[in-house]
Amino acid sequence: MKTVFVTYAGDSSTRFDRQYYVEKHLPLVTAAWGPHGMQSIAAFFPAGTGEGMIAVCVCEFRDDDAITASLHAPETKAVMEDVPRFTDAKPRQLQATSLTA
Repeated sequence: MKTVFVTYAGDSSTRFDRQYYVEKHLPLVTAAWGPHGMQSIAAFFPAGTGEGMIAVCVCEFRDDDAITASLHAPETKAVMEDVPRFTDAKPRQLQATSLTA
């Protein structure tokens, strides 16, 4: 399994509609990427003053090929076009790496 984190940073003036994100955007992502190997998705909203990290999405994929297929799928355009509907923050994608002892 491979993990991709999508993070959103901002401050107290950054618009982020959590309800839209959870109720509309995440189901859109699931519909777009699920058929290509995304196995789960979860959103987290760090507590704090509103400065720094305001949201984190954790996407679990079957493998690297599933990540590539999802990101290059035609449906990804709709996912990216949906971002301005809930935030003015720019999403950043980070892929977790495996650590072995």
